[in-house]
Amino acid sequence: MKIGKKEFDLVHDAYIMGILNVTPDSFSDGGNYNDMDQALFHAEQMIKDGAAILDIGGESTRPGHIKIGDEEEISRVCPILESLKKNFDVPLSLDTYKSKVAEAGILAGADLINDIWGLKWDDRMADVVAKAKVPVCLMHNRETESYDDFLQDVKKDLSESVSIARAAGILEENILLDPGIGFAKTYEQNLKLMNHLELLKELGYPVLLGTSRKRMIGYALGLEVDEREEGTMATTVMGLMKGASIFRVHHVLGNYRAMKMTQAVLKAE
Repeated sequence: MKIGKKEFDLVHDAYIMGILNVTPDSFSDGGNYNDMDQALFHAEQMIKDGAAILDIGGESTRPGHIKIGDEEEISRVCPILESLKKNFDVPLSLDTYKSKVAEAGILAGADLINDIWGLKWDDRMADVVAKAKVPVCLMHNRETESYDDFLQDVKKDLSESVSIARAAGILEENILLDPGIGFAKTYEQNLKLMNHLELLKELGYPVLLGTSRKRMIGYALGLEVDEREEGTMATTVMGLMKGASIFRVHHVLGNYRAMKMTQAVLKAE
């Protein structure tokens, strides 16, 4: 897959996506990087620590988050995207489910759209992505946690997102899938999906895994948000063993090292 100017071998290799939230209310790092200088410094550090992609978010998606308007989100993310593009040679992902934000973000330098609603929230999103010819990450999400057959329903929901993408003209090689850990799923369902990530590979697309500091880890270990790094690294290792290719994390260095060590062992087989 080509993201920006860089080629990613998502079959034989794996990569870290560093999270850069320019929000006042994200569950883990809200308000930390709203200032441009702080954001650029953090981006530079994540790149040094091994991030191959940076994911910029302008609206928190934590449970109970406050939705903001398109213009406010654009005003948060576009200056950051433009500045990152000028200062660093690294592909940029934009975390948004709104077509107007995606359009503005792509013009500002976004190389990938990361949609937490898998193109199902905004009817224009698929067309915007297709027209721009950028890759898209389709995340699994639902309004409720109600399922008939949990694992099969997740696969079916993601297949629907893929169908929306393909119907709009998005190329197969530009599609990533995200299981949506922490979204419309109970604690037990999150664990079950983590343990069966290989099922998503059956759909035929690379998998991006985002578990960083999430509530699933907090419940499993009885820890607050700022104490969930080891738990996150454990999910990165498991995710790699289950076939995931990109890992979206807050703490890049630890996850990068855990990923590279796991790769070394797997390649020895």
